[in-house]
Amino acid sequence: MTKYGSFPGARPRRLRTTPAMRRMVAEHRLHPSDLILPAFVREGISEPVPISAMPGVVQHTRDTLRKAAVEAVEAGVAGIMLFGVPEDAKKDAVGTAGTDPDGILQVAIRDVKAEVGDDLVIMSDLCLDEYTDHGHCGVLDAAGRVDNDATLERYAEMAQVQADAGVHAVGPSGMMDGQVGVVRDALDQTGHEDVSILAYTAKYSSAFYGPFREAVGSSLKGDRKTYQQDPANLRESLRELALDLDEGADMVMVKPALPYLDVLAKIADSVDVPVAAYQISGEYAMIEAAAEKGWIDRDKAILEALTGIKRAGANMILTYWATEVARGL
Repeated sequence: MTKYGSFPGARPRRLRTTPAMRRMVAEHRLHPSDLILPAFVREGISEPVPISAMPGVVQHTRDTLRKAAVEAVEAGVAGIMLFGVPEDAKKDAVGTAGTDPDGILQVAIRDVKAEVGDDLVIMSDLCLDEYTDHGHCGVLDAAGRVDNDATLERYAEMAQVQADAGVHAVGPSGMMDGQVGVVRDALDQTGHEDVSILAYTAKYSSAFYGPFREAVGSSLKGDRKTYQQDPANLRESLRELALDLDEGADMVMVKPALPYLDVLAKIADSVDVPVAAYQISGEYAMIEAAAEKGWIDRDKAILEALTGIKRAGANMILTYWATEVARGL
């Protein structure tokens, strides 16, 4: 044995020597078509309204939303997820504005469809929380609890008006039992068989939603722990997954993304349908805030976070940086 015999023969560092080498052997790559842009459109404003906890994100006017959709197409982004923000005076106990054909979300769907057609997958949030005066995702019973089955009836109506407006995919996000099946039936029975369902399969009751509530002007009183999932549970997500697939989900989602990468990986390994993950407002806000303080490299942190989500198994990532990142890619 020579004096060199104790040195390693296998040297993984050989494949990390140069940027070109690292690119060549990279196991996962982000692509613009992986990305979906969540966007908020607010009724009754003439200029975009900045969201204080989400620097760079705004509540759009109808005109600026159309512009954002065009920019997303030009950058190669795959889709846009639309959230409507009605005037406070139009909120009520059952979320009437959410099923009004002339409600802000339905108007926005038509606007975006007229602007970009089928060049962008137009998705819509199918939930009542933006439209109710109590801020919950469903209709309340006499005891103040969310009534699952009464809410399903409202979701069926929402699916129909959103599909009538021209949406390509609906995203039932309220975590009501049976929501995917009811939405699928409502779409099929009204001649919208081609509208797909992106099921919010594993949506957790998370502390990271804070900035989003500003973004949608939430009126929430209390919390959503009786219908969104407990952060402690993983097997529960697999049960929700099985139910959503049985009810006709075309795509499934994990939300939030980064705190639940284990759930995302488990679900991605279990299905043969596309899997999405939503990099939510709190995840966005943390990176932007740390970067503003000079504590992290903003651009590198964004790409690292998104790559981690893709590595865990996401085919699609909803991120507020979608257009910016797509341009860079």
